[in-house]
Amino acid sequence: MSFAVVGLGYVGLPTALSLTGDDVELIGFDISEARLHAIRSGRVDLLPRDVHRLHDALAADALTLTAEPAQLAAADVVLICVPTPVDHHLTPDLGALRGACDTVVRHAKAGQTIVLTSTTYPGCTRDMLVEPLQARGFAVGRDVFVAFSPERIDPGVDEHRPEMTPRVVGGVTAQCSAKAAEVLGRTAAVLHMVSSPEAAEMTKLVENSFRAVNIALANEFASAARELSVDVMEVIGAAATKPYGFMPFYPGPGVGGHCIPCDPHYLLWQLRAQRTSLPVMESAMTAISRRPLDVVDEARRVLADRGKPLRGARVLVVGVAYKPGVADVRESPALLILDRLITEGAHTSFTDPEIQLLRTPDGHELLGHAKPDECQWDLVIVHTIHPGEQLDWLAEQPAVLDSTYRMTQLEQRHVI
Repeated sequence: MSFAVVGLGYVGLPTALSLTGDDVELIGFDISEARLHAIRSGRVDLLPRDVHRLHDALAADALTLTAEPAQLAAADVVLICVPTPVDHHLTPDLGALRGACDTVVRHAKAGQTIVLTSTTYPGCTRDMLVEPLQARGFAVGRDVFVAFSPERIDPGVDEHRPEMTPRVVGGVTAQCSAKAAEVLGRTAAVLHMVSSPEAAEMTKLVENSFRAVNIALANEFASAARELSVDVMEVIGAAATKPYGFMPFYPGPGVGGHCIPCDPHYLLWQLRAQRTSLPVMESAMTAISRRPLDVVDEARRVLADRGKPLRGARVLVVGVAYKPGVADVRESPALLILDRLITEGAHTSFTDPEIQLLRTPDGHELLGHAKPDECQWDLVIVHTIHPGEQLDWLAEQPAVLDSTYRMTQLEQRHVI
C-alpha cells in the first residue's frame, strides 16, 4: 500500500514515520524545500525512536521526499497534516489548509482514501474536500473515500506517540469510515468511530477547549493563592488525591503550541457567524492570551520593589520553548514576554539548551545566552525548565520570577 503525507511538520513527520513498514511505499510532501532539506539531513526535532525510524527510512529509500504535488496521484492513501494557526487577531488562518486540500483534490484519483487530520472547524472536511471532489466528478463513498481523524501528537512525550494513542475517525459515509479505519488501524492503539466528519472535527475542539478553560482556571487559582499566602501547587497536589471528579491542571506563564492557544478560536470564530456566544470559553481564551503580559506586569512590580525600573533592567528569560523537552517555540508565551520586555526598554536575553537563535513576532532576533550563570541579572524569569537542566545558579541571582511555580527552594522567588 502506498501512503502520501501532506505537510511534514511537527504532526506530519511523526505521522509519516508511524506508517513505515516493509509493505509500505511512503511519500512525504511539503511545499518547503528548506523543511525537506532539514529532514534529509536529520536536523529535525523528533523523539529518539523516530530519529532512528527516519534514518532507517532514508537509508532504505523507503521515504520519498518531494515538493512536487503530482506525486500525490501515486498514493492509495493521502493524509493531510498541515498547520491551522490563528493570526495576530486570533482569527483562524486557513491558508495552508485550503492550499493543501486544493492540491490533494486536484491530484486525486479513483479509489483513493483521503483523511484530513488538521484541526479545523466542523464542516471543513465537506467544504474543502467533499464538495470540490464532487465538482471534479467523483462520487464520495464510491469513487473516493473521505474522512476526518484529528491528529493527536504530543511533541517530546514518548508514551503519547501515535501508535499508542487512540484516534477518533468520522467518515463521510459508512464505506469512507471503513476505508479510513483500515488505514489508521495500522498506526493507532484504538480507533473510536463517530457518525460524521463534523463529530470528529468538533471532538478535537472540545479536547483542547476543555484544557484551555481549566488552565485559565488554574491561573486564577494561582493568583488567589498568592493573595492568601498559600502554595497553589501544594493545593492542586492535594486536590489531585481525590480519585474521582477532579483532574489536575497547573498554572504557568501562558500556553503555547498550535493546540490550546489556537484550536478553541476555530469554534468561537465559526459560532460568531451564527451570532452565538460561548462566554466561558471566550473568557478563558482572553485570559490565556493575556497571561504573558501578566508575567511582564509582575516583572515590573518585582523590580520596582527593589528600586529598579523595568527600562534599563537586565532581564533574562530561562527557557523559551513552549513546553519542556522540545525545541519548539510555536505560540510560546516567551515570545510575547520577550517582545514586551524589549519594547519597554529592558536589556533582555534568554537561555535555552534546546534553542540557540530566536526571532520574535515583532522581528527581534535574539541569540541565546550560553553562560547565563556567569552574569548578574536584575531579574530572571523562569519560563520553561527542560528535563535534566541544572539551575542551581539561580540561587545567586537577586530576584527570580518563577512562572512555573516549581522553584520552591529559592528564597528570592516571586510568583505571578
